[in-house]
Amino acid sequence: MVFNIFMGFFSSTVDTMSTAIIAVGAGLAVWGGINLLEGYGNDNRGSKSQGMKQLMAGAGVILLGTNVIPLLTSLF
Repeated sequence: MVFNIFMGFFSSTVDTMSTAIIAVGAGLAVWGGINLLEGYGNDNRGSKSQGMKQLMAGAGVILLGTNVIPLLTSLF
């Protein structure tokens, strides 16, 4: 009985954490996209490089939130 209540709480916490991580990754990807477009507009190599890195990091964080974090529910 208590274990089922704990697992329900743990499952909802993992879902919330996954949503929060996806939101952070999306924000990072959007910020990187803006930096990338700004770099292309101003012909600034440094800004293009930073924007591409941020965009790819945001995509990686989104993948982490969608694929790895939900695996925590099967941990127990």
